[in-house]
Amino acid sequence: MSIAFTFPGQGSQSVGMGKALADNFAQAKAVFDEVDEALGEKLSSIIWEGPEETLTLTANAQPALMAVSIAVIRVLESQGISLKDKVSFVAGHSLGEYSALCAAGTFSLADTARLLRIRGNAMQKAVPAGQGAMAAIIGLEYADVESVCAEASAQGSVQIANDNGGGQLVISGAKAPVEAAAALASAKGAKRAIMLPVSAPFHSALMAPAADAMQEALAAVAKNDPIVPLIANVKAAPVSSADEIAALLVEQVTGRVRWRETVEWFGANGVSTLYEIGAGKVLTGLARRINKDISGVAVGTPEDIEAAVAALNA
Repeated sequence: MSIAFTFPGQGSQSVGMGKALADNFAQAKAVFDEVDEALGEKLSSIIWEGPEETLTLTANAQPALMAVSIAVIRVLESQGISLKDKVSFVAGHSLGEYSALCAAGTFSLADTARLLRIRGNAMQKAVPAGQGAMAAIIGLEYADVESVCAEASAQGSVQIANDNGGGQLVISGAKAPVEAAAALASAKGAKRAIMLPVSAPFHSALMAPAADAMQEALAAVAKNDPIVPLIANVKAAPVSSADEIAALLVEQVTGRVRWRETVEWFGANGVSTLYEIGAGKVLTGLARRINKDISGVAVGTPEDIEAAVAALNA
């Protein structure tokens, strides 16, 4: 049985994340310093001191979450845990895909920070504030949510943005059709249909200008084939070519995050344990709901790292 490292996406951030890592490990502190330098600002101060509303801004949250994930990776590496030797696959949820690729050597840390800053700004700018929306639909099957989106799309653009598994789907698009689809989902028997407090309609067709910006940014950056295969968000299948990865990252801006299928792929291909690298435990919780045979382990604190090193060396 093999293991995979997974990397969290937006929503996992919290003020103070990664501070204990930086205080206890020089390798972690060096990651935050390098990200600060790459962005030309003290993002680390926002990560550790807030305010929360500044950290939550897409342009900050994306590189911040990546920094915490890579800080964990660098500490694991300093303790003899090599991705190449111990890990069969990597995957990340939305922006977490960039963290996974940085960990696997496709992009340098500085380039990953700059790419995520560009991505966050481009996503924010793609749709004027208040025109887009996202909603979480809990307790309906994928096909049912697809049908309510189809019905509501008479009012404008709306689609499934995240298939998170465990009966949790997120829809995204223009405000009126998203609200209409959420109401239809409730009428169809969804346990909950909740409008999300997000600043833009991520992973929807309305993000096309951001996809164009990422195509340009990714074309200009140095990239290597990952040292272990990436299970890509928009394919839910392994990819090992840097050029194909870049194309899929562009597609990912407007495409669906196929997380349920990603975890199902892991289960069908001999992965027994998913280590969630970085802030929070969102992906660990999702994995448990998607496949009870896969164990999830969150690794985000010095104590978590100590336990993970012992387990990975066992």
